[in-house]
Amino acid sequence: MSQAYIPFTKEMKENYTILAPTMLPLHFRMVKQIMENAGYRMEILDDRGQEIAELGLKYVHNDTCYPAILVIGQFMKALQSGKYDPHKTALMLFQTGGGCRASNYIALLRKALTNAGYPYIPVIPLGVAGYEKHEGFSLTVPLLHQLLYAVAYGDLLMSLVNQVKPYENTKGQAEALAEKWTDHLVAEMAGQKRLSYPIIKENYTKILNDFAGVPRTMRDAPKVGIVGEIYVKFSPLGNNDLEAFLVSEGAEVVMPGLLDFFMYCAYNGVMDGQFYGTTVKKRITAKIWKVAFDFLQKKQRDMIEAIEKHGVFRPMTPFSHVIALTEGFIGLGTKMGEGWLLSAEMLELADSGVKNIVCTQPFGCLPNHICGKGMMKPIKEAIPGVNIVAIDYDAGATAVNQENRIKLMLAHS
Repeated sequence: MSQAYIPFTKEMKENYTILAPTMLPLHFRMVKQIMENAGYRMEILDDRGQEIAELGLKYVHNDTCYPAILVIGQFMKALQSGKYDPHKTALMLFQTGGGCRASNYIALLRKALTNAGYPYIPVIPLGVAGYEKHEGFSLTVPLLHQLLYAVAYGDLLMSLVNQVKPYENTKGQAEALAEKWTDHLVAEMAGQKRLSYPIIKENYTKILNDFAGVPRTMRDAPKVGIVGEIYVKFSPLGNNDLEAFLVSEGAEVVMPGLLDFFMYCAYNGVMDGQFYGTTVKKRITAKIWKVAFDFLQKKQRDMIEAIEKHGVFRPMTPFSHVIALTEGFIGLGTKMGEGWLLSAEMLELADSGVKNIVCTQPFGCLPNHICGKGMMKPIKEAIPGVNIVAIDYDAGATAVNQENRIKLMLAHS
């Protein structure tokens, strides 16, 4: 029996704590601050450990997507910890809408809450699709605007940490610098209802200067790209701290950012207008998505220009080029889950000289098996020397087996 829809009311906004699972720690700390600036009390859950998956399996069928097991396990651990009053707590899940994990998690979480004795806890889907109305929560345009800059900052810090960490003379300096800058940005955001874009661009340069100043010894480290299902790709909990493992093996991690995923979602709205724009409403909707897509592209170009002007670090790939790389490989109407973006990111990495790629996927994830594992052969045939390994992540999979397969890939790089 699933839980009924419980609205998050205006009164709840005043005294409820909203719990949300983390995915990218640096990004989400800034997201938390922006949400608090908007008047919400928010806690980001960053628990680790095998007990989270075990608790998730208590409330979710073991054939369910691994990210759902982990996220629901995190929520249940928090609710049962005694740290939060369940009668003053709401849960928030980030979703894009559509099929797969993008919409099914809400129903799964509500069923788990009912079974655990918390049928009264509101669940808020965070996304632009607007499937549900919650009087006490509104994803306004100004709020979205600010969240975008948290994503941009996070992507820049993530990219710079990955480019510096394998070569730093003092272990941990790159991560410490990223934490320092995150603290600074969070404090800066705390005093602003409206973020200043000129200051944001100034911060890009200051961040680049600080990372360029980290003493490091360059060497011929193998570059390893990470792609896959969005949660397992980014979350240290979801991928058994894959980035740290690769660095420990002497590799440099290369990972397309979160902003790319949002541009992918916006571009899908544009393409829907071309594929299915048979009504005035659909054509208008596609035009709105085009405005959003152009805006996101402009913000990415500004960050790329700042990196290129600085001249020390490797910039992100312009998303227009990522789209162009799909030609002859996969259609842009393939949008279930990560869809064509998953194939495009493998092509992007190979095109930029990153020949070793780990494709992370929850066990049994159909979109990943088609657009990830299913595209490995044509990509390898078209681009000689590309070394791709698909790694399944599941509550029953062992880190040892996953790491051994990755070590085997590195041995042949």
